Amino acid sequence: MKEWLVDEEKHTIIFVVLSGLSLVFSFFNVFKGNLPFDIAWIAIILCGIPIIKGAIEGLITEFDIKADVLVSIALVAAIFIGEIFAAGEVAFIMTIGALLEERTVAKARAGIEKLVNLTPSTARIIINGEERIISSSEVKIGDTLRVLAGESIAVDGIIISGQTSINQAVMTGESLPVDKGVNDEVFSGTVNQFGTFEMRATKVDSDSSMQKMIKLVESADAGKAKIVGMADRWATWIVVIALTAAILTWIFTGEIIRSVTILVVFCPCALVLATPTAIMAGIGNVTKYGILVREGDALERLAKIKYIAFDKTGTLTYGKPIVNVVESFEKDISSEKLLLLTASLEMRSEHPLGKAIVEHFKSVSKVTTKEIENFNMIAGRGVSGKIEKDFIIAGNNKMLSEKSISIPKKISEKADTYINEGCTIIYIAVNQVLAGFIALSDEVRAGASKMIKNIHEIGVSSILLTGDNSRAAYHIANAVGVKYIKSDCLPEDKMDQVDKYQDKGEMICMVGDGINDAPALKKAHVGVAMASIGSDIAVDAADIALVNDDINCIPHLLSLSKKIMKTIKLNLILSMGLNFAAIILAITGILNPIVGALVHNVGSVAVIINSSLLLKWKDKR
Repeated sequence: MKEWLVDEEKHTIIFVVLSGLSLVFSFFNVFKGNLPFDIAWIAIILCGIPIIKGAIEGLITEFDIKADVLVSIALVAAIFIGEIFAAGEVAFIMTIGALLEERTVAKARAGIEKLVNLTPSTARIIINGEERIISSSEVKIGDTLRVLAGESIAVDGIIISGQTSINQAVMTGESLPVDKGVNDEVFSGTVNQFGTFEMRATKVDSDSSMQKMIKLVESADAGKAKIVGMADRWATWIVVIALTAAILTWIFTGEIIRSVTILVVFCPCALVLATPTAIMAGIGNVTKYGILVREGDALERLAKIKYIAFDKTGTLTYGKPIVNVVESFEKDISSEKLLLLTASLEMRSEHPLGKAIVEHFKSVSKVTTKEIENFNMIAGRGVSGKIEKDFIIAGNNKMLSEKSISIPKKISEKADTYINEGCTIIYIAVNQVLAGFIALSDEVRAGASKMIKNIHEIGVSSILLTGDNSRAAYHIANAVGVKYIKSDCLPEDKMDQVDKYQDKGEMICMVGDGINDAPALKKAHVGVAMASIGSDIAVDAADIALVNDDINCIPHLLSLSKKIMKTIKLNLILSMGLNFAAIILAITGILNPIVGALVHNVGSVAVIINSSLLLKWKDKR
């Protein structure tokens, strides 16, 4: 119970429940004669006073005229002429609307703390040949650092000795490690997967890549416009019209009760409910499709987008390498045997490509792998070992070059066809002779091409923003039908691309899964994150999360957002139409404040019923 009293939202719910009960008791005269006051005063005190207080604070501190100003005037006027039930009813309805809006338009967590935790707090510095552990904030440009296998890199720098493979997913989003050697650049926050290397620091502290990304995520949200509720957007005009109508009616009729009735029926209850009820129904709809809406107004914003940008790895693809083909060029070695030799060798490798080869071998063959002798792994190059009497090498073209193994033209040309399709090539040599290669690539998600087609039919254009190379980017884009492509993107490049479109007034939605997508997700008019395989930071930066990573539900999400906006507009027409009809009746004296309050709340009921139809709405595509 104590928790409920401390939590502001929870005690508002308690106030609403108590106020609702007091209005019911007041309407049916349950305690008439037993209490010295109308029990509807409970609703005025619990729901009405916070509204009046908020209106006064807004006027005094910011001269901000919102819907609560008119509500406060109506409340005070109704109390002044003794219409306690009408005052309590208005306060009750407005509080429900505000509560729905607060629950719907929730602020997303920034996730900055998690980004900060990715940056190592310490670094291994080499001074006069001796290794010391210091705070990463103490590293200076020009310092020599040593990075062990499995460690994150503290600052940006250049490798001065050693070879390795770096997991750069935090920066580029690509799932495969990047081979690095002397004179290659490495970035803070990325992970050294194999071996030990030494580097010279080139960018430290706030200039490092990870710290820049943190700043990008922190600042990207600043320019994102927040949706203002319809009632608040039109509040000034509503207040002016209502007061003018009430004063003129009082002047010409001399009856203050008619003026108060006008103020009561003019209260924008249905107008306040028009947007949040539609959005909440929309949120309930998409939940059935495994979609979590983290920012309530995201569905409202989504209806305005002209472009939808996709990350590649882990979004349009599964983010996991698979074997495309095993090509053998030796008569005595079949493709099956070549796969057996390579899988036997890669059984001891921790490299993602090696694991993919072993997994593929197990899925297509019932033969057990062979024993390996003299196994050796060279970071950033490949693996080697002896199987029975044969010496086997499996690695990239750099490894072949270092082992003085040439690549025949026919093999090179064949490999190039797969490389142009975005594949990674593992060459296999037997006894210093190149026997063939295995091509691996990322697998396109099932239904991705149909999803892109449906998006185009809705009238939204598609963009691919990826940290991968241009060949892989164009291959995936052509496979799924994406129109516009931008490859070799760092986090800031993705955010800049989003910014360019939005500067031209062309709103964009970003769909991504990795930490590197976080700045773009935050900057975009709407950010959609893959929640299952994606990073927590990407999810925190996004407005919407796909819990099941099913991108095939995106067309439904887009169509529903447009349907929500149509529903909101219809809600506004219903509410305003009924209000104006009630005002005419109030001016003529047909309605008194209590009946007026009941009549104008019919608009609120109509709005809620119309919005509820969204719960079961389904895109017909």
